[in-house]
Amino acid sequence: MAAPNVLNPHPPEFERFLYASVGEDRNGYVVTVLSTLARLGLDPWKEAAELVALRRDAAQARLGTRLARFRDVPALASDHGRIAGDLSQLLPEGPTSGALQRAASTVADGRPGTSGLIWAVLAIIFVLFQMLMVGGSGSGE
Repeated sequence: MAAPNVLNPHPPEFERFLYASVGEDRNGYVVTVLSTLARLGLDPWKEAAELVALRRDAAQARLGTRLARFRDVPALASDHGRIAGDLSQLLPEGPTSGALQRAASTVADGRPGTSGLIWAVLAIIFVLFQMLMVGGSGSGE
């Protein structure tokens, strides 16, 4: 079993979708799906996980609704349906693989992965070590 990416705990299967462009904003900058969802006050990885759990047409409709609310990209005002259709094709297929299903459920449920547990244990060990070192340094006086 491959070790999870500790530096990026988000499922890599969502990256192709989340880093896709939805168009250019009024200043000419490319805006991604990730940025769009974040600016709408949504958790991009959670939203991607929920979209993957839907049928393709339902995911496209939901994404179209989200894009229609986003006003920073002028092209979305009239073309959000087509763009949502194109972007929904970038979503990974439904959570059929075990790894994708675990990733989607972890993101959707907001439960920390095993990497969070590992970091918590390491933090506790570090604090205990620091307490031992500070407590031991004053005993020689």
